[in-house]
Amino acid sequence: MTSHSPATVSSLTSDNQSTTRQSQWGTPNTAGVSIASELAFENITLNIGQSAILSDISLTARSGSVTCLLGPSGSGKTSLLRIAAGMDEQTQGSVQLDGREIGGPNQFLPPEKRGIGLVFQDYALFPHLCILDNVIFGLTHLKRGERKPQAMLMLERVGLDGRARDYPHQLSGGEQQRVALARALAPRPGVLLMDEPFSGLDSRLRDTMREETLGILRETRATSIIVTHDPEEALRMGDQIALLYGGRLEQAGTGRDLYFRPATLFAAGFFSELNIFQGRAEGGRVETPLGPVYANRLPNGEPAVAAVRINSIAVQPLESGAKGDVQGAKGRVISVRFTGDHEYLRIGVSGSDQAIHARVTAGSLPAEALEGRVDVMLSASLEGSFAFPASG
Repeated sequence: MTSHSPATVSSLTSDNQSTTRQSQWGTPNTAGVSIASELAFENITLNIGQSAILSDISLTARSGSVTCLLGPSGSGKTSLLRIAAGMDEQTQGSVQLDGREIGGPNQFLPPEKRGIGLVFQDYALFPHLCILDNVIFGLTHLKRGERKPQAMLMLERVGLDGRARDYPHQLSGGEQQRVALARALAPRPGVLLMDEPFSGLDSRLRDTMREETLGILRETRATSIIVTHDPEEALRMGDQIALLYGGRLEQAGTGRDLYFRPATLFAAGFFSELNIFQGRAEGGRVETPLGPVYANRLPNGEPAVAAVRINSIAVQPLESGAKGDVQGAKGRVISVRFTGDHEYLRIGVSGSDQAIHARVTAGSLPAEALEGRVDVMLSASLEGSFAFPASG
């Protein structure tokens, strides 16, 4: 494996089109439109010594789309991003930009030749340069007289044109993130890579920055790949989500695909806590204390794992629920954790040694049910129930 030093990554230039949008950071302003490129990973494998960091990953980020690389720490997300940027070289496979190899056995372009922008997790701003000069730094492809106007345009777009002469240490974390975004987008790259760009922000600022960043990405039309470990962030931002686990591509698709049609138990559990039951597939179903979970893809008699998301379980006092032929189970609340909007319940169910975990809207159950003084009825939603082979 060859490692390449970080560099300010150049971009593809575009025409002079621009669009206008009302920004929450200030008055209406414009951002130049990029010529979006399609970035494809083909059979990417990365080995370091005897360790397999990435294993045979193939994935395409379509022109103008936002792809989120999602997964736990150590799953290979940042490694794949660094390979796309040209900062690391894969052991096998190739990276294609609009069908042209930019990293592979036949050609390896250095970072500054790829037309790819990069926003680092720590923003990587130059402390000795003012904000304006940080943004100008990546505009070497422009004539000297064109650099400052283009940099100011992007600072205006992120609401920081009034801070152009300030230095990074004078800005908040959110403002530094905006500068890093402006610097990466100023050269109008065909592809923009972002490595955990919101991880250092507090929760309220993070929500605002996500929405504003997504608005800018849509406006500039740059193809974007965002690394995140936060499933909610991936669902909110990604046109496509690529879920990585242990260096492998576990599943790729839209947020709805991964949430409602998970391919594996890991994929199902990454978006919500699960109740997991061991059983066997019989007649296209796996029996659980909450009723049957459909398992049409599993052959009869095969050992299976049934999973039910905790937020897919309806809980109501026995005396006011369960009418007709509603499938479910009778139980009693054992413990409650209050988290503001929700309450997390641990419920003992009749005929089962396994407690059921459920998440309900805070205040939706009366005190006598929460205190375990009356029985409750539980029923599981089909949309939040899945069955997988026990071996998987």
